[in-house]
Amino acid sequence: MSKKSQVLQSGETLAYLEAGDPNQPALILVHGNMSSSFHFTPIMDDLAKTYHVIAPDLRGFGDSTYHIPLESLHDLADDLEQFCQLLGIEHASFAGWSTGGGVIMSLAARYPARVDHLILIESASIMGYPIFQKDDQFQPILTKMYQDKAAMAADPVQVAPAVKAMQEKNHAYLKSVWEAAIYNVHVPDAIDAYIAESLKQVNLVDIDWALMTFNMSDTHNGVVPGDGTYKDVKAPILNIWGQKDYVIPEVMFQQNVAAFPDAESLILENGSHSPITDEPDTVVNAIHAFIQG
Repeated sequence: MSKKSQVLQSGETLAYLEAGDPNQPALILVHGNMSSSFHFTPIMDDLAKTYHVIAPDLRGFGDSTYHIPLESLHDLADDLEQFCQLLGIEHASFAGWSTGGGVIMSLAARYPARVDHLILIESASIMGYPIFQKDDQFQPILTKMYQDKAAMAADPVQVAPAVKAMQEKNHAYLKSVWEAAIYNVHVPDAIDAYIAESLKQVNLVDIDWALMTFNMSDTHNGVVPGDGTYKDVKAPILNIWGQKDYVIPEVMFQQNVAAFPDAESLILENGSHSPITDEPDTVVNAIHAFIQG
């Protein structure tokens, strides 16, 4: 496994991890919010026995640059399209974790010839990811979502404290969040290394707003109307979701299931938001079985 970088036509530089034989079928792993390519290391070596595996750091994450602020998850899909062109990857299978699932669904809709298979791992919904306003007890008001980025950025529970932690490189705070919300089934031995990677992110507010305004469905999501582009996704899909995921609730998983009725689903009874560290063998075997057909 080696770390490399690729300059895009936009001037951004995407760092990426690479493993496996370039003559094997390409498999591109796309990380989520508060993470980087490094979070895929528990499964990369095993996948590299069969695939040419590439895991980029998205714009503003990990060791990649952030010169041009993103406006939507579609911008990150466009980055991936450029990235594939420049690396000479005509088509590939894509696995997206959490926010990365939204990015690769956008990619599959916008550039269908580029995508052989989609693996959605604890993925954001086709209707985005809501951040609700909070009451005076700091509890979410489930009927009220933020309607502008500035108000969302000041959210006292989900956004502002995380932004502050990243700006101050507060390892202890972010570690406590991950242990409570993401590694709630199993805390990996390498947690400190994962948190160090998470703290490299510089675009949290932009990503959170991009998630709130992401909507490929036919239905208004409470912030923006749907654009209906889920219908443009032609690649076969595998949904992987854990019943103990505190980040992606079942309703969001079911929104993707309903949008893509022909998709396969793997539900992990004891799965958290991080099956990559909880059950790496299960994830690898599921990907193999799905792609190999």
